[in-house]
Amino acid sequence: MLLVKTADEKVDKFPYTIRDLRRDNPQTSFPKKIGDTLLASYGIYHVMPDAEPDYDSLVQTLVKGTPVYRNDRWEVSYTTASKSDADAKASVRNQRDSLLIETDWMALSDVTMSSEMTTYRQALRDIPSQAGFPASVTWPTKPE
Repeated sequence: MLLVKTADEKVDKFPYTIRDLRRDNPQTSFPKKIGDTLLASYGIYHVMPDAEPDYDSLVQTLVKGTPVYRNDRWEVSYTTASKSDADAKASVRNQRDSLLIETDWMALSDVTMSSEMTTYRQALRDIPSQAGFPASVTWPTKPE
């Protein structure tokens, strides 16, 4: 549940929580479930999130905007931001390593690995040398 605290019809604090409300008003006894009318009396309103944009969580982060009042309700939209180069590289390498770990058992001495699997595993190891790494990675398809 997203909440915003307002003052003079402007955002005072976002995100805001029920815990914040209790902390900000230590001399007030609130019911266990606080209704919208009581919240509004403190300038606190529910915020409706817009749909999140498509993004690549390996190299981007989702950034929550500042709520705006429109269509008779508070709404918040999202944007994306690129992760730092170091964080993006680490994230892509972690994903690559997880995919390699899934097939490590096929590299044991008592298992005959198919040439398709050998090619797949090599393509995973080659990801850091792809042009555009880490922002633009072509992930190999795992053979069956």
